Amino acid sequence: MTAPLIEVHEDADALATAVAGELLARLAAAQADGRTPQIALTGGTVSRVVHREVARLSAGSTVDWSRVVVWWGDERFVAADDPERNCAQAREDFLDAVGAAPDRVFEVPSTADTDSVDAAAAAYDALLREHGAAELEVVMLGLGPDAHVASLFPGHPALDAAPDRLAVAVRESPKPPPERVSLTFEALNRARAVWFLVSGDGKADAVARVLAEPAPPREDAPAAGVHGREVTTWFLDRPAAARL
Repeated sequence: MTAPLIEVHEDADALATAVAGELLARLAAAQADGRTPQIALTGGTVSRVVHREVARLSAGSTVDWSRVVVWWGDERFVAADDPERNCAQAREDFLDAVGAAPDRVFEVPSTADTDSVDAAAAAYDALLREHGAAELEVVMLGLGPDAHVASLFPGHPALDAAPDRLAVAVRESPKPPPERVSLTFEALNRARAVWFLVSGDGKADAVARVLAEPAPPREDAPAAGVHGREVTTWFLDRPAAARL
């Protein structure tokens, strides 16, 4: 496992521009190599800034978004029209604008699609097995103040998903809403590149904790259990990097 790369940017806007540019460059290179890149998106405030930058910069790139496969690292198990769903925010912020192909955008089932969070997780697991590649090009992740990642929370039973599971149901989440679906460590660690997008001084302690040597166990700090096969990059603004 290679050491993580750390990029510190002046503020969240500068961070977002850097991430958006790097994403477009990586997707363009993958397509030039004949690959159909698959990515996993995250939710949260900074991700929305990133997504809007992707929309702004896409016109100047060679990326063919109709040939990009899109997944989510986690999702709230709520109504399909709930504006807090990560997929709804991503559509609004950039997916519709850049021309992502609907049949290559795989959303986590909502309460309109299935009657339980367990069924939603099983369905997403099946989608990943049917349509997912052996590895994802990029997984983008946020970081919680408790060092959670996706919807994998410290000490939560979802951390103990069977090794062959790609998606897991999360009940009694310490962060509302209580029911969620998350990719597992097994799925997240299939990525060529894992990017953590972290902004704000409220995350500084968690950043320092995860990046400490030796790293904490993933049961206590789930973000410490996710790594890219080729590279793991932490995109931070100055407040988030304040304790490094």
